[in-house]
Amino acid sequence: MSAPRRTCPVCSREIAVVGGRYARHDPPGRRVSYDLISCPGSRRSAPLLSTQPRLFDPEKPDMEGQGQLF
Repeated sequence: MSAPRRTCPVCSREIAVVGGRYARHDPPGRRVSYDLISCPGSRRSAPLLSTQPRLFDPEKPDMEGQGQLF
C-alpha cells in the first residue's frame, strides 16, 4: 500500500506523508553539486485532513427492522 501524497508547503511538490510528517525529499530542480540537500519542508508535520473517515454516518437513521443487540 502506498502512502498518501500531499503538496509540500515549501517546494509545492507532491510528497508522501508517513506518520503525520512529510517524507524526506530533495528540493525541485537539478543538483549543482554532489552534496545531498533536503528540502526545508522535509520531515515537517503535515496538517490533518479536513474530514476524518467514518465507519458509519451517525445522522443516518437505523435500517427498518433493526433491533437492539442487548
